[in-house]
Formats: sequence, C-alpha cells, structure tokens
Amino acid sequence: MIADINDIMKVLPHRPPFLLIDRIEELEEGKRVVAIKNVTMNEPYFVGHFPQKPIMPGVLIVEAMAQAGAYAVLSKDEFKGKIAYFGGIDKAKFRKQVVPGDTLRIEVEIIKLKLNAGIGKGIAYVDGKKACEAEITFLIG
Repeated sequence: MIADINDIMKVLPHRPPFLLIDRIEELEEGKRVVAIKNVTMNEPYFVGHFPQKPIMPGVLIVEAMAQAGAYAVLSKDEFKGKIAYFGGIDKAKFRKQVVPGDTLRIEVEIIKLKLNAGIGKGIAYVDGKKACEAEITFLIG
C-alpha cells in the first residue's frame, strides 16, 4: 500500500463522506494510479439509493475514478496544493452493479497532461470484472 486515507487527505481536498477512495495501491506520479474503495452498507447514499436494493450510484463510481486520477496528478511536485476540477466525462459505460460488500479496484491512466488540464482513462473493477469505465477531463487550479 502506498497511501491510506490520512495520506490521501494530504493530497486531495475531499473529506468524508465525499472522499470515495480508501487507499492507494500503486502510483506513478502524473501517469497511473490504482486505488481501492471498500463499499460498505454505511455509505450515506445507500439510505436513498435504493433502500430495498442498495446500489452505488454510477456517478459516484465515476467520481471515485476522478479522485483517484486527481491523486496521481496532484502528487506531482508542480501540482501539490492545487485542486483538480471536473471538466468533462466521455465514453462512460456501466457494466456491473456495485453493492455493499464489494471492493472497487480503480485503475486510472493519465493519457494527456498539459500545463493545467488533462484527460484520464479510468476503469473500476469488482472481482476482476469491469464495473465502469470512462474518460475524464480535468482542469487544475
């Protein structure tokens, strides 16, 4: 493990309950990251999505990918202390429901990084199967 939740909060501005990654397993600064999110029944969104059949909202899976990608970028010296903002989401596909008890393995590759913007390609897996994939555009400010 590269970083736990306390280390992640030193890089990202997000805080619980909106910090959606629990630890960093692998990191190539500015290039690639592997993050883990343990999905538990205690997540606040399960109260309403859906009480009879709790499912992690797809938009929060994409947000978890964005946070993981932001960690990879904001770990670089030139971006320390900055914030990565969403600029867009493309090619999002949801392939498997994510439910309490699942471990989400999030892999993000930064495919383009310029002075203050970039694109990351994220894939989230549960038990080795794709749950979600998307391209995320971000701006650094």
